[in-house]
Amino acid sequence: MTAGGDQVIRLDVDGKTIDLRIQRGTAGADGIMLGPLLAETGMVAFDPGLLNTASCTSDVTFIDGDQGILRYRGYPIEQLAEHSTFLEVALLLIRGELPAQSELEAFETRIDKHMYLSDDFRQIFSVMPRRAHPMATLGAAINMMAGFYPESLDPLDPAAVRLATALMLAKMPTIISYIYRRAQGNALLYPQPGQSYIENFARMTFQLPGERFEVPPEFYRALDTLLILHADHEQNCSTSSVRMIGSARANLYMSVSGGVSALSGPLHGGANEAVLDMLSYIRDSGIDPRDFMKQVKDKKAGIRLMGFGHRVYKSYDPRAAIVKQQAQAVLEALGVRDELLDIAQEVEQVALSDDYFIERRLYPNVDFYTGIIYRAMGFPASMFTPLFALGRLPGWIAQWREMINDPAGKIGRPRQVYTGLEQRDYVPASQRP
Repeated sequence: MTAGGDQVIRLDVDGKTIDLRIQRGTAGADGIMLGPLLAETGMVAFDPGLLNTASCTSDVTFIDGDQGILRYRGYPIEQLAEHSTFLEVALLLIRGELPAQSELEAFETRIDKHMYLSDDFRQIFSVMPRRAHPMATLGAAINMMAGFYPESLDPLDPAAVRLATALMLAKMPTIISYIYRRAQGNALLYPQPGQSYIENFARMTFQLPGERFEVPPEFYRALDTLLILHADHEQNCSTSSVRMIGSARANLYMSVSGGVSALSGPLHGGANEAVLDMLSYIRDSGIDPRDFMKQVKDKKAGIRLMGFGHRVYKSYDPRAAIVKQQAQAVLEALGVRDELLDIAQEVEQVALSDDYFIERRLYPNVDFYTGIIYRAMGFPASMFTPLFALGRLPGWIAQWREMINDPAGKIGRPRQVYTGLEQRDYVPASQRP
């Protein structure tokens, strides 16, 4: 209905009627604005996991899980993955428009200029234990950037935010390459001017002393594509964490470090490693993939199907088809024969042809083939989540900047429904039973 020109929902609570305005979206779900709910009724919305609660409006990313649609700033992910580059997509997410060629080249030059880490900063890696989880080191290094670059901290200073954006994008691949090399016991390498973003990252990660790092173009293209596919995904756990921390006017580094912490959880950033574990189990146990999928249907103890289904997508994850193509292309170009890829394709075929999985909408997601590609490139499983963080960085930055510039923005402060004990009186320890 309408009230005073606004579309509203009329809610009756204990005989009292209140009107709640509707926030319209350009696509997808609209939102019921619950601002008056507590003041008018004394109640709050109860939504565990915030699965039905919109905490913001956003222009960055649109997902239609039923139709398998993912768009960055309106551009279909399929088109960006085929035609764009990671840095161009980063600029699209952050600025809102695809850049002109001259703008993109200027941006690439600025990022290239800032990829170097000072010797003082490099000392961070020497004091971290070699056995430390890469995500722990990554989060610590990002936090330390706030100490090394104080001129870029003010979230309300546009120039400072632009500098922090460039520094984050430029130094993240260098930091991740250093984390890997430190764990391998290899000397740290400097970025090389004139190389592309992806080429520099790969060389700094894998080049061995006295050797040239040479891989086919498909290697770089696949890595670039994977980063594009992970660049943003609406209000997921880590992105919501970045926004929540930033809502307190925390600087970009501290906010992104919070996103890294959220991503480190196995329910968020560790899915592709879990897929490899599943495929390895099928291979090592000698079980036929069809029999494994039967055990999944029978809910056999200890058997879990990883890399299928998604909290948002109820049809085929649009990123999964792209990753599958990249997996085949890069393994062929590298001359790698991976039995796990063959097993993965058999598992997928069973799922796509079996009514049990079709009815439950258990389709492959982006994580199903990602680990296979990273493994073929030479990344150990422990580095999969840092790679996810590198890809997601533009989205975190874009969402943080959008939140900072939102005139209606407020510090995040969710409510709760208290279920504990009512008031009790203190009893001295000597009088307690």
